[in-house]
Amino acid sequence: MKVLKWLLVAIIILLIVGLLIPEKMTIPVKGATSKDWNHSTFWYEPWGKSGVHKGIDIFGTKNTPVVASTNGIVIFAGELNRGGKVVAVLGPKWRVHYFAHLNDYNVSAGDVVSINSQIGLLGDTGNAAGKQPHMHYSILSLLPMPWLFTMQNQGWKKMFFLSPHEKLIAK
Repeated sequence: MKVLKWLLVAIIILLIVGLLIPEKMTIPVKGATSKDWNHSTFWYEPWGKSGVHKGIDIFGTKNTPVVASTNGIVIFAGELNRGGKVVAVLGPKWRVHYFAHLNDYNVSAGDVVSINSQIGLLGDTGNAAGKQPHMHYSILSLLPMPWLFTMQNQGWKKMFFLSPHEKLIAK
């Protein structure tokens, strides 16, 4: 019982520390500006098999460096059917930053990345094959934010997704 109590205290401390870490952010495609994505595509529908677009697509030239948008730990680097070559970084505030359609990546799970460090190259992999090179960028909160819930299609999922557009232009 004592071990469970200490484990619970440790988890609570860990959660609080994660929330207290400042979240500095940058646009994750080298040289890109807010003109390189459509400001209205977050939560746009209909959007292919996913139904709703849970991020933004940042366009550019193939093989442009993709950088970490914040400090964090790589929790996944690999291939997924829709995303193609992807990297997921756990950053401050218990948020996962998801980078998809990369042409290549140069990080592995467990790597610590700092803001602006290169993690891959812009591409058109996964369901973006044959389309203009871009990177799909999403921010997923591991802690729900119930005030973001809406009655839109998949609106309950909005409790877990932040608008990358709003986070990047607020920096």
